Amino acid sequence: MLTFQFNFFLSIFNPYLFTMLVASRLHSYKIMSPTKSFLKFLCIFLISITFIGCAARKERSLFNAPSDVVTDTIKQVYVVNDQGISDAYYKIKVNDQLAIRNVQNKEFGATTTLSNTTSNSQNTVGGSITNVLSYLVDIDGKVNLPAIGKVEVLGLSRREAAIKIQDLYAKQLLRDPIIELSVVNLKVTLLGEFSKQGNFLLERENTTLIDIIGEAGGINKTADPKTLKIIRGDRSHPEIIYVNLNDINSLASKKLVLQNNDLIVLQQTKSSAITEKLASVNNIVQPILVVVNLAVLILTFTR
Repeated sequence: MLTFQFNFFLSIFNPYLFTMLVASRLHSYKIMSPTKSFLKFLCIFLISITFIGCAARKERSLFNAPSDVVTDTIKQVYVVNDQGISDAYYKIKVNDQLAIRNVQNKEFGATTTLSNTTSNSQNTVGGSITNVLSYLVDIDGKVNLPAIGKVEVLGLSRREAAIKIQDLYAKQLLRDPIIELSVVNLKVTLLGEFSKQGNFLLERENTTLIDIIGEAGGINKTADPKTLKIIRGDRSHPEIIYVNLNDINSLASKKLVLQNNDLIVLQQTKSSAITEKLASVNNIVQPILVVVNLAVLILTFTR
């Protein structure tokens, strides 16, 4: 009896051991037919729960696409629905927020009383900009700046806009200004197996995927380097860029220069997903086993 009890309590943590133990007890004791049938039903029920739990829980994956099957075979970079926008400099758009300062004068751009400026608090994971005084690009594509008034910047790159504003200040107000301009609302989003997830600012031209991964603190141990994808452009018909981080040659691709609103997703390895499934099934089965084990113990001692 002591051996049976010891094995019985061990079986609490293993549904298969529990099934074998109950079967052996049914074989060695003459239990009434209804009770025996009931215990058989319980055994079958527990095994069914185990397999159903494994089948029902899917891998933790985000934004799946039919082309995700290529992740097992890609060598470097693979692009689906190429929209040809990877190597283009960002062009300023309506409602962008421009941070403008004169490198020659630290006080320039630090304070202002104009009503069309906005003091933005950018709470980001990786971006270093936390408190930026920015100027809104209005619906006419112009930005209203101190002393020089409205300047049309719509469709210009950051560098082109900076040179244009610099020349205007040089002519009207400042001596040898050096204007630095950034678009503070440009960001990418990291989701999945990164050390840090969330929104990251694109503070400079040509920010690469590796720059952002570095700001995020790298990838987790459970990440699968072959499953990284960048979702870009029109959300209804996006360009999808698959990257194999295991291959150093993939870093040379111009597709890895990030664009505004890029969504970067990294999945976990298959082994990590299986481990997570088993842990989930174990959490479901163990409480049931405890109850059933207690019921069988009570039945055994009261026979």
